[in-house]
Amino acid sequence: MKYLRLILYFSICLLCFDSSSFAQTYYPDKINKKAVQLYNQALERAQDGNLASAAGLLLQCIDIDKKYVDAYLSLAGVYGQLKSYTSSINYYEQAFALDPDYTIEYKLPYSINLAGLGEFQKALDAINELLLKKPNPNSATFKAGDYRRRSYEFAVNYAKKNTDKDYVFTPKNIGSGVNTSESEYFPSLTIDGQELVFTRRIKNFNEDFYYSKKKGDSWDLAKPMEGNINTDQNEGAQNISQDGQWLVFTGCNRPDGFGSCDLYISYLTSQGWSEAINLGGQINSDQWESQPCLSPDKRDLYFASKRFGGYGGSDIYVSHLQPNGKWGEPENMGPEINTKGDEGCPFMHADNQTLYFTSNGLPGYGGNDLFYTRKGPGGVWSIPVNLGYPINTINDEGTLFIAADGKTAYYASDRSDSRGGLDIYSFELRESVRPYKTLWVKGQVFDKKTTKGLPSSVELIDLSTQELLTKVQTNETGNYLITLPVGKDYAFNVNHKGYLFYSDHFSLTTASPDSVYEKNIGLQPLEMNASIVLKNIFFDVNKFEIKPESMAELDKLIQLLNENPGLKIEISGHTDNVGKPADNLILSNNRAKAVVTYLAGKGISTQRLTSKGYGETKPMADNKTEEGKAQNRRTEMKVISQ
Repeated sequence: MKYLRLILYFSICLLCFDSSSFAQTYYPDKINKKAVQLYNQALERAQDGNLASAAGLLLQCIDIDKKYVDAYLSLAGVYGQLKSYTSSINYYEQAFALDPDYTIEYKLPYSINLAGLGEFQKALDAINELLLKKPNPNSATFKAGDYRRRSYEFAVNYAKKNTDKDYVFTPKNIGSGVNTSESEYFPSLTIDGQELVFTRRIKNFNEDFYYSKKKGDSWDLAKPMEGNINTDQNEGAQNISQDGQWLVFTGCNRPDGFGSCDLYISYLTSQGWSEAINLGGQINSDQWESQPCLSPDKRDLYFASKRFGGYGGSDIYVSHLQPNGKWGEPENMGPEINTKGDEGCPFMHADNQTLYFTSNGLPGYGGNDLFYTRKGPGGVWSIPVNLGYPINTINDEGTLFIAADGKTAYYASDRSDSRGGLDIYSFELRESVRPYKTLWVKGQVFDKKTTKGLPSSVELIDLSTQELLTKVQTNETGNYLITLPVGKDYAFNVNHKGYLFYSDHFSLTTASPDSVYEKNIGLQPLEMNASIVLKNIFFDVNKFEIKPESMAELDKLIQLLNENPGLKIEISGHTDNVGKPADNLILSNNRAKAVVTYLAGKGISTQRLTSKGYGETKPMADNKTEEGKAQNRRTEMKVISQ
């Protein structure tokens, strides 16, 4: 950030002020000459980037002359650049004690180092003292100080409202299987958390993609991604799809590019990863596009772009996959997310509802902070929330990846235990800023008669809102993976033309299993006497009024009847054996009639519909268990003719 660079420049390179402008006790012209010589050497070392050597020389200066205020100030500035915040604060305070007037402008870098330790109230006090004594609103110091004051006020207020008082930020280096003396960054995982894909910069020049497999609690030795995806050209900022089949990434200054950096895609094949394909002029512009992220169902592509027409320097856009398999016109995500500053690094969690991103335009701690926003009903995004300190700091934050469990996060950093350059770390995310814990269902859709895999459409619907949350297309052999955020009840529908649709539901509002679901689904060809259980038609106990959660299932049945105008069906009702058989027969018959009445009300001819109640006479399971009874309480559909 320009303010931070300005501050560090003043901290190290500013030799002295005009002594006549201060009522001071410090006299630069009376400093020991040998100390001054060492001081000048220290400045040269600092300007060459040799900060450790500069610090050593400055310590010698202070040892020679204990009143050398400029040496204290510059040493504090050097330690600030080294992020040794405690040492920096210590030497600033020693300088302030020697001459509070001469050193007043250094309250600005002093406050930044306090903020680096999370001492935001002290940082705010220091900056207020500076602005009180240096009230010129046109000065660079006042402008930089006023910017910092707003950041510190935000931090202090955030701390007051934060409920996670016991949260401890303890990033863990994920080990030598992944991290090396080179830089590793942009971590991305498959939904099961068993494969990690990342970028490695070789010899600080060429970027290639690597992957590592999870082995117990550690990661295997990383390998370059097989196939044709790694080249001698620039590629980075990648994101692997949750099913591990697609990889989107950024390529810069390539012969087939539209702008400085473009978005590309590669597909996993039996020979490895395919040669990258430019996503084309619909996605890419003549400007900068980068940092792509796929939604878990691969229907939405989020990315950062500096194309014309945005709200600031870099904005976040989303493109939706069209029925023809092409990406639609990118949509700017709007002024609630994008600002006059820069937004980037979008990451859509596996819950397909929580989007994380960076921004330097929204209120925060300074530089690029991490935020999240949630997608609500109708696709409306909530007001972005800052992830808070210590996840966000006074420095620039970058890309973040959060596993399906909603609490394990991965990011790149150059912490003190780094193997070299940037390493990949994991940490537990603050509870209040977590996405929804997400399970998933995987399996194969196949023809029930031939067992041949069927490419099919798989839909997940929120039963409470009837909103389509996720829609995925299986591959050619019928394999699919779909995510299930915990905390909702879902309808689960599978469709293929010429077959009866399949339905199920997952009740995850109050409880959820610890393992994934595996569900292989046999679809029944549309033929005489073919039948299915309509698992998402619901009634209250001993009632026959259809509950609102049933609408998605009924609409799917209407779609089937409209697509097959010659189809005639029977709707049948069934109960368990609780209560009197005669009462159960009446109840089941009324429930079947209620479904037929609904269909007829939606324009389906009654000539195509019959209803019948069977009561408890056709159980599917043993009525001795609650699970068996639940299976027996059902509504079925059977093909009468077509």
